[in-house]
Amino acid sequence: MRRIHPSQIVTAGKSSASAPRPSIEGWVDRILPQAREELGGELDKLPRWELAMRVGRLVSTRLKGAKSSLNPLERRNLVTAIVNALLPERQEPEREAETEAAKEEKGTESGGNASSPAPPCAPAEQAMPQQEDEKTAKDFNPISEAVARAKEETEALIYERLDVAAASRLRREQLIGQMTEIVAETLAERKITLNKAEQMQLVDLLLDDMLGFGPLEPLLADERVTDIMVNGPDKVYVERDGKLERTDVRFRNHDHVMNICTRIVSFVGRRVDESSPLVDARLPDGSRVNIIIPPLAIDGASISIRKFSEKKITLDVMARQQNMSEAMCRVLKIAARSRLNILISGGTGSGKTTLLNALSQMIDSGERIVTIEDAAELQLQQPHVVRLETRPPNLEGQGEITMRDLVKNALRMRPDRIILGEVRGSEAVDMLQAMNTGHDGSLGTIHANNPREALTRLENMISMAGINLPAKASRAQIASAIHMIVQVQRMRDGMRRITHITEVVGMEGDIITTQDLFTYVFEGEDGNGKLKGHFQSSGLRPHFTPEAAYFGLDKALLEAVG
Repeated sequence: MRRIHPSQIVTAGKSSASAPRPSIEGWVDRILPQAREELGGELDKLPRWELAMRVGRLVSTRLKGAKSSLNPLERRNLVTAIVNALLPERQEPEREAETEAAKEEKGTESGGNASSPAPPCAPAEQAMPQQEDEKTAKDFNPISEAVARAKEETEALIYERLDVAAASRLRREQLIGQMTEIVAETLAERKITLNKAEQMQLVDLLLDDMLGFGPLEPLLADERVTDIMVNGPDKVYVERDGKLERTDVRFRNHDHVMNICTRIVSFVGRRVDESSPLVDARLPDGSRVNIIIPPLAIDGASISIRKFSEKKITLDVMARQQNMSEAMCRVLKIAARSRLNILISGGTGSGKTTLLNALSQMIDSGERIVTIEDAAELQLQQPHVVRLETRPPNLEGQGEITMRDLVKNALRMRPDRIILGEVRGSEAVDMLQAMNTGHDGSLGTIHANNPREALTRLENMISMAGINLPAKASRAQIASAIHMIVQVQRMRDGMRRITHITEVVGMEGDIITTQDLFTYVFEGEDGNGKLKGHFQSSGLRPHFTPEAAYFGLDKALLEAVG
């Protein structure tokens, strides 16, 4: 395999096709034999980073004795050339070792011998805690004071030796080896002693700052963290297992926080500055981000991240986790299959989007789905999905595309189902009209404390659209459009629970009538701080039984609520 010279990738100010200077070549010829003699017995054992460090010390000694005029950049290129000359002898053994390691890893994943049958898979909820603990232990390895001091002392010097623009176009894996060499050489020049683990930690920190989101990277990698809140350079909080806690993560200063803010919004083509100090964005993995900066944020930039979960949460998983009962799970499945218009209500962080994703899995794969969101975060698995996202105004205050604009446009796209990430304004009018004109099976979320309040908020949103409808007409439109409201709540023990499954029955005079199919009944608290309670069925016959009968699901529905 052809080895690419590091100076062709990351050397500042060098052309990718430039050859090493003659003076460097001459020094390679003079130092290489000595390096082979001194390192010959250890050459096959040393990792590349340690080999580079050893060679760096040898080069420094020789150049100091000869009073060489090579600058630090040329010295680094000299060390790299010598290391590359030493490596071909062990290149093939390394490749064989990597192949063996890959085979061993593959064998481990398949349960040992490739020819032996794989053991039965453990349930995901049983296997996950161990995996999370291992990941957490790795990702939250505390940064030692020595590494922090070394980063502060060498960071500027290391970045001076990099062509950051060229490096940023490479994958992280490609840069690790190059950065390891530069870090080892820089530490040697500054006479800073770090062990192997600390050097690799320093490399990770530098790459996180250069390519990722700096100090936030370990938090983003921890699967137990669901929310990240940055209130300032030294005030970073997370929600882990449903509980808020302060972390030891630190930014250098307010400018460092602003740099991360700018990097986040640049991924989605948005901006954050004094003229646009408030922005919603998303990370490459789908996590939702809200950023607010001065002058609106008095104490400095604030970042709020709702993390994207790689685990696909289904209604069955939620039932096993006691977010709902088995009977509630069956009723929700039947409601989604019966193409009911369902509104998910709850507070911030209560799990509305998670439940919406789980319900959407009941949609037939042959249907055309249009999703409309402020910041795209829905994870629909169906093949025929069109994702729409709003757009803020430009610097001149023009070009804004609102939720209402997208809802109107979605009606011209021949959708079978329309899914709104969140209903919060005048788009409620167009959504209700869509639900009333044949687009059954639509889903959406709304911020409200209970099902009755959700209906009241919808009514208020109609008035926000500037349409002067009588109260009775607005309520009649809501009653005919919305079939079911599912209330979800994050309780004080950190558990998310579905507290109400409520049907919209119709109108009695000027009042929208509803009936609860299921409610959560609180009973107390155990010794571990977990809330005790049970999910209770009202025993009422569901109002949507005729719709379920149309799909042949009426018997299963009556059994579930009975």
